[in-house]
Amino acid sequence: MFSGIVEEMAVVTRVVDEQTNKHFTLTCPFTSELKIDQSVAHNGVCLTVVSINGNEYTVTAMAETLKKSNLGLLKVGDKVNVERSMVMNGRLDGHIVQGHVDQTAECVNVEEVGGSWYYTFHYVPNKDMAKEGYVTVEKGSVCVNGVSLTVVNSQLDGFQVGIIPYTHDNTNFCQIQKGSVVNIEFDIIGKYLARIASIK
Repeated sequence: MFSGIVEEMAVVTRVVDEQTNKHFTLTCPFTSELKIDQSVAHNGVCLTVVSINGNEYTVTAMAETLKKSNLGLLKVGDKVNVERSMVMNGRLDGHIVQGHVDQTAECVNVEEVGGSWYYTFHYVPNKDMAKEGYVTVEKGSVCVNGVSLTVVNSQLDGFQVGIIPYTHDNTNFCQIQKGSVVNIEFDIIGKYLARIASIK
């Protein structure tokens, strides 16, 4: 479980294909603190550390993960938002994030307003999934590339988020532009409430 508060931006140093899997090797400031089998969110996707070598570590994504996320688009040199799992006696500064990306969305507009930014994202809606809580709500929470954010201008097929300078500069929002593909995870609380409401 994660909070959507990005710790660092890791840099991809190697991508290796093995059948339908992809092995990603990255480097980041807390590599020396990692352990094999540890869970780390990468752009919001929970992946297991499978090896550590010096200042680099490797994680593996299987076909289903690659299908539902933007990880398959990663290339050497890309910056990835990373967060280690929550410490249960700590503050929940963001919101409850599982690290289970629901789908991708495309950035369709970036607008700078008074030193901050509004990013608009569009995704392909699914009515059946929407009935199960896979939607955004105005002023609700959404996780974009592993960043816990507040929804603005919620629509059936998209939403906006406001990004302050600190978040822009310390996450890979600094790389997101029109046409960029991001990972989104809808709020787990909404999914549970929708499921409970559907039980007759």
